[in-house]
Amino acid sequence: MTVAPLAPAASDLSVWPASAVARPDGRLLVGGVALDELAERHGTPLYVLDEDEVRGRCRAYRDAFPEAEVHYAAKAFLCRALAHWVEEEGLGLDVCSAGELELAVTTGFPAERILLHGNAKSPEDLRAALRLGVGRIVIDNPAEIARIAAAVGPHARQKVLLRVAPGIGAGGHAKIRTGSDDQKFGLSLRDGHAQHAIARILDQPRLELTGLHCHLGSQITEVKPYLVAVRRLVGLMARTRDAHGAVLPELDLGGGHGIAYRPGDPALDLPALARRVRTELAVSCASAGLPVPRLLVEPGRAVVGPAGVAVYRVLAVKTTPERVFVAVDGGMSNNPRPALYGVRYAPRLIARPSTAPPRPMTVVGRHCEAGDILAAQVPLPADLRPGDLLALPVAGAYHLSMASSYNLIGRPPLVAVSAGTSRLLVRRETLDDLRARDVGL
Repeated sequence: MTVAPLAPAASDLSVWPASAVARPDGRLLVGGVALDELAERHGTPLYVLDEDEVRGRCRAYRDAFPEAEVHYAAKAFLCRALAHWVEEEGLGLDVCSAGELELAVTTGFPAERILLHGNAKSPEDLRAALRLGVGRIVIDNPAEIARIAAAVGPHARQKVLLRVAPGIGAGGHAKIRTGSDDQKFGLSLRDGHAQHAIARILDQPRLELTGLHCHLGSQITEVKPYLVAVRRLVGLMARTRDAHGAVLPELDLGGGHGIAYRPGDPALDLPALARRVRTELAVSCASAGLPVPRLLVEPGRAVVGPAGVAVYRVLAVKTTPERVFVAVDGGMSNNPRPALYGVRYAPRLIARPSTAPPRPMTVVGRHCEAGDILAAQVPLPADLRPGDLLALPVAGAYHLSMASSYNLIGRPPLVAVSAGTSRLLVRRETLDDLRARDVGL
């Protein structure tokens, strides 16, 4: 049997929200609220989101990029309260569907500060964007050019960006690398499709091409790929000026900023990213004889991921010749990321103290899949037993947003905490909710 190293120590809270406090009695507080109290009040599985951590991360981006537009990527997670926090902290918003767009606008988010993304936008998506007046639509394929132009009113003009695939493979897993030529997003620089699309957009009087867009991937922990992207996109801007006399005023570098999921994991250095991108942009534009465009960045995971915690209750502990399995009351329906991307987490026991030595254990979910594993071979107290509570940090991004009702198990609720208080933001999906959708017989 291969045994995983037992480090880091159970006391390490480096990947938890800054407000996390471990008490001598084993209880863990986030935002001044004990997680076990929230579990008793709301049941498990449960998501907890630290409002102050989210707001602080929004401010960190505003401080790092004071001259840029920072747009929160709603696909990481969106609810009405989060949209409100992001708007109050001065960020814009990226959305990928009419659903995300409608939720944000009906919450009061200014439509002109919203970008609509998507490699296959539906007619409903585009109608909603034009009806509500989004600030920009990111064109992802040639077919969208005529579709959007035809849908814009006779006396209106829609601002658009063109998503370019700059031929850069970056990201933590092959399934989340989106800047290379061999995937579904954007138009390639290498084969001339991006240049051809630019010419077509500039020929549409109802479309205003404000700039270029790229998104290299997710969980990027190095600055270098962004610098290469700046150089390549500025080069395309220069060719656009030379061919069409059009100087594009905006450059959107997307997001994908990597965060640490376990103590010791690498994370993208935000101040270094901002400083080096700013320098590279200035140098590249000076070399091309271009004015420096307005920069846009789109963090999602890096804003909300570290602010979230998932809480589970242990249902069973089973020992086999190869390993110890800890089964909890959640799983891949409320966190599919380990099954999709092989993501590794660092859960910990909360709500009671333990002096038992750590032992490698595999935390598994309750679903009918062998791949329903939340954390493989992680150190947990050897006296772990049914009824215990486990908490999983860095659960704010791509958990509830990707959750499903697999096995007809409802999606968990989400509770916000701040300064010793809590409030329910998203209620638990019930059996009545699931039954209500089943209208046939």
